[in-house]
Amino acid sequence: MAETDSRKTIVLTGASRGIGHATVKRFSREGWRVITCSRQAFAEDCPWPAGPEDHIKVDLADQEDVGIAVSEIRHRLEAHGGQLHALVNNAGISPKLKDGRRMDSIETPMHVWRDVFQVNFFAPIMLARGLFKELAAAKGSIVNVTSIAGTRVHPFAGTAYATSKAALGSLTREMAHDFGPHGIRVNAIAPGEIDTAILSPGTDRIVETIPLRRLGATSEVADIIFFLCSGQASYVTGSEIHINGGQHV
Repeated sequence: MAETDSRKTIVLTGASRGIGHATVKRFSREGWRVITCSRQAFAEDCPWPAGPEDHIKVDLADQEDVGIAVSEIRHRLEAHGGQLHALVNNAGISPKLKDGRRMDSIETPMHVWRDVFQVNFFAPIMLARGLFKELAAAKGSIVNVTSIAGTRVHPFAGTAYATSKAALGSLTREMAHDFGPHGIRVNAIAPGEIDTAILSPGTDRIVETIPLRRLGATSEVADIIFFLCSGQASYVTGSEIHINGGQHV
């Protein structure tokens, strides 16, 4: 039990695939306790230890469900000193039209706007506020996952997704200002085209415009998230790091 109590703890949303999955493996490999949150139940074939006991099934689109998840996370942290060393808000949704096209500002129904902003924008601040005491106790770190789509019109990402990520970037700066006096650092990462199982058709054409001429790997994103949550980034807060092979230039 003493060994378990000594581990640092991270809470990660959107853990079941892509960047989230790679991030879980990165932190688990470094000996962290990883509390995963996603809409899916824990997959028994996942490789990290204590996964089933440290997984919370939560629908971030449901405010009440987010509140229940916060209470459950706090309860689990109480048994291990009541400290949370990192919160990574990685979950995000980007709805498409039936034919796979992006939803623009004319065609996006209002209920889709509300759902996207609840998951991509409101859930991160709800989790950060709900877990504030535990983050402050550990002098912890928050990483919000934004997107290159938050700063430019993207061929695949819809308007609601893009504006929610732009808002999350602004929120990151505000949180860094407000949480900083309590010892909590808040940063964001803005990934570009990352090689995952859910790439949009036509992504290969974008690669030609990226200075490094390749897609990013999920492990490369996970490495930056780990850096921001580590002591090596102890004086870094309020930043948004571009991870896109130079695409933003």
